[in-house]
Amino acid sequence: MGVLVSGGGSNLQAIIDASASNRIDAEIAFVGSDNPEAYGLTRARKHGIRTFAVDYKKILQELRKGRLEDQVPEDFDWESLVAKQGLRDTASGRKELKRYFSSRAVCEAALLREMEACPFDLLALAGFMRVLTPYFIDHVNVDPTRPRIMNIHPALLPAFPGNDGYGDTFRYGCKVGGCTVHFVDYGEDTGPIIGQKAFEIEPHESLDEVRAEGLKLEWELYPECIQLFAEDRLRVVTRVSTLKDDSEFMRKVVEIAR
Repeated sequence: MGVLVSGGGSNLQAIIDASASNRIDAEIAFVGSDNPEAYGLTRARKHGIRTFAVDYKKILQELRKGRLEDQVPEDFDWESLVAKQGLRDTASGRKELKRYFSSRAVCEAALLREMEACPFDLLALAGFMRVLTPYFIDHVNVDPTRPRIMNIHPALLPAFPGNDGYGDTFRYGCKVGGCTVHFVDYGEDTGPIIGQKAFEIEPHESLDEVRAEGLKLEWELYPECIQLFAEDRLRVVTRVSTLKDDSEFMRKVVEIAR
């Protein structure tokens, strides 16, 4: 498996420890980051794991200075990508959408080039703070029926997607918090849910205490879900659900084989 991080990499460390103790049948082939200064890269190097960094911030700054059209990958088709994605409001204008997805494709193409050196079965996002576009996802998920990108989110999805799940949970006044592992799809934290863990939030607890409690559960949940993938027990299926008004909608869910 490969792992992408942006910061400290505490979930990466949990995966490394689970692999080293044979609690999961997984070997980490590489750890990559959008941030060359990410401490997660240091964690990986201490364990002899190959690392690389694609400096998103630097690339995006350079793209503002030149012609973006000259830098996009040859296989990039922004119109088909925009038709798939659920990340940006299409009412924001063609020019803005094209620039956003074109610039991200340049960064993602650089990630993919680095990843080519180390074949992998599963890619785990462990605090990777960049939203992946369909350009990247389609290069990794070569079989649409068998997704290969996992993410861990600090909230009980579908509630509180986005960057600050524990903070949003706390500020809303929830009595229960938790974390979610899900497959990545074309939206932001909208992919099929693999597993969740929850904990009670006591009235006296601070946001820092809530985050600390949630992190402990993340370190348990992520390796458990990775092991389910390693055992080939995860199946993504489409279900048709009926609402009270008899209207129907389709949703993708993860079934766990016994």
